[in-house]
Amino acid sequence: MSLMGVDVGTTGCKAVVFDESGKQLAVAYREYPLLSPKPGWFELDPQRVLEDVKASVKEAAGKTDDPVQALAVSSQGEAIVPVGKNREFLANSIVSSCPRTADLVKVWEDRFGRGEIFERTGIPVASCYTPLRLEWIKENEPEVFKQIERVLFFEDLVCWDLGLEPAVDLSLASRSMCLDLSTQSYWKEAFDSIDFDPAKLSKPEPSGTLIGNIGEKAAKEWGLPAGVAVVTGGHDQPAAALGVGAIEEGVACYGLGTVECVTSVFDQPLLSDEMLERNLCCYHHTFPGKFVSLAYNFTGGCLFKWYRDTFGEGAVVEAERTGGDVYDILSAKVPSEPTRLFALPHFTSTGTPYFDNHSRGAIVGLTLGTTEGEVIKSILEGVTYEIRMCSDTFKEVGHPVKEYRCSGGGAKSETWMQIKADIMNAEMTVPEVSEAGCLGMALLAGSAVGVYRNVKEAVETTVKVTKRYEPDAHRAAIYNENMEVYKDLYPALQSINHRIARF
Repeated sequence: MSLMGVDVGTTGCKAVVFDESGKQLAVAYREYPLLSPKPGWFELDPQRVLEDVKASVKEAAGKTDDPVQALAVSSQGEAIVPVGKNREFLANSIVSSCPRTADLVKVWEDRFGRGEIFERTGIPVASCYTPLRLEWIKENEPEVFKQIERVLFFEDLVCWDLGLEPAVDLSLASRSMCLDLSTQSYWKEAFDSIDFDPAKLSKPEPSGTLIGNIGEKAAKEWGLPAGVAVVTGGHDQPAAALGVGAIEEGVACYGLGTVECVTSVFDQPLLSDEMLERNLCCYHHTFPGKFVSLAYNFTGGCLFKWYRDTFGEGAVVEAERTGGDVYDILSAKVPSEPTRLFALPHFTSTGTPYFDNHSRGAIVGLTLGTTEGEVIKSILEGVTYEIRMCSDTFKEVGHPVKEYRCSGGGAKSETWMQIKADIMNAEMTVPEVSEAGCLGMALLAGSAVGVYRNVKEAVETTVKVTKRYEPDAHRAAIYNENMEVYKDLYPALQSINHRIARF
């Protein structure tokens, strides 16, 4: 029997089948469009996402003769799906990087107090969270708000479509900004303030909780055996942290996906003023009894994708002609030495520590002698400068990262991984299984049905580091100089970017 992990991301979904040793048996991926109904707004069609998730699961399950015994789902954070009484989707799902609710941040800070919200939920107020999205819907789409019977994250949406009573794990429920860390229940007063019944949200359960077994009808639709166990999964970042074995304090998962994120592990909730000042969250890990904090930038791998789609037509044509990978073709153009270009990767809004919805992207230092390879490398560098600055905040609050374990699509690129080791001036390790989020989900599923005695044994059995990238001293020294320039880039451009954002 095999185990399946499913990941529902911002721009695509993936289903991966593993055996008990953690060996990958089959994988299937679907990409879906990130919709932009207005400039700067971003959302997903939940019906399209669900269809693509279902197709991925069916394809992956069909690629192996080893029947799937259990599965769990990881999901992008914050994106919610409003559902009506006839199980219809009432609106598209607003994704985390969409700034349309930015004006409500101060409303919520004034309503409950920034410190009070953080102490209760471990989440600093930001525009991406559930009650702000719901209040926006109430104010701007009142007919939709009146019809809401359920509000689902993508994890529990999959569970619901599999014919089970939806449940959401604690890590993803925390991303609502309304899960009380101490009681593990929803913060009723927050929802009362917008006339929303929290009973319309799925019940929060610890990661790895058995929800139920799928019936014949759902099994046929999803291409799975009847009776497959469905287990609560996790928010995508702590899901990946579990999959790379980041289960002890000081070890962090560096996720190189659409969003770039460093997930640092804590033994206890850390709710200090220093954390709040830096907009660092603290919430439940997918590993029992641990907590995580995130330092992140919304524009990670999607920035390379933006370059591919906007300027990389020649590379796309070459990839189609040769059967090569378009990103490898683009990466082959980058110079070996650090550039003196500086890309501010705020192409959506910013993550930690700024949470600035009005910042904008920029590439500074261009000349007539600038090459395409330098521009490409500046994008890869800029994303990493940003994440180094974000990750340094853990050191500032007394919990430095001692080891980075990398996951996601970017971890497959030797070019990008070496750039990261050089800029971070730290060793980057890559586990054998690149699909860390899906592996983490498979381990939760296996632990719930007795394949492993517990989650710790599951991690020790399956997670193996196979690649290490050491910083080059020469390049690291140059990047340390460049970092001093990069730190001034956002403040220098802030005023003009805010003026541009008003257009």
